[in-house]
Amino acid sequence: MPNKPSAMKELRKTKKRTVHNVRIKTNVRALLSKCKDLVAKGNFEEAKKTALLLQKAVDKAAKVNAISSNSADRKKARIMKLVANSTKK
Repeated sequence: MPNKPSAMKELRKTKKRTVHNVRIKTNVRALLSKCKDLVAKGNFEEAKKTALLLQKAVDKAAKVNAISSNSADRKKARIMKLVANSTKK
């Protein structure tokens, strides 16, 4: 437990930021799994729409540093590749 007032304030800030970041990351993971499930089921139009929503969510997460920009780029590239390759078949 912190003793100094500045350390106490920093702890409060960290708790708020953690809750915020967890919420953002959970949304990204949910969209990612939803998109993968739609591709697996063969619902490619819905998968494309979900992939665009995922792309937007990942960009926002990277913007506020909830995830790193490299991680965001990697997620976007992989999901777009998955959707593109599945529609070709």
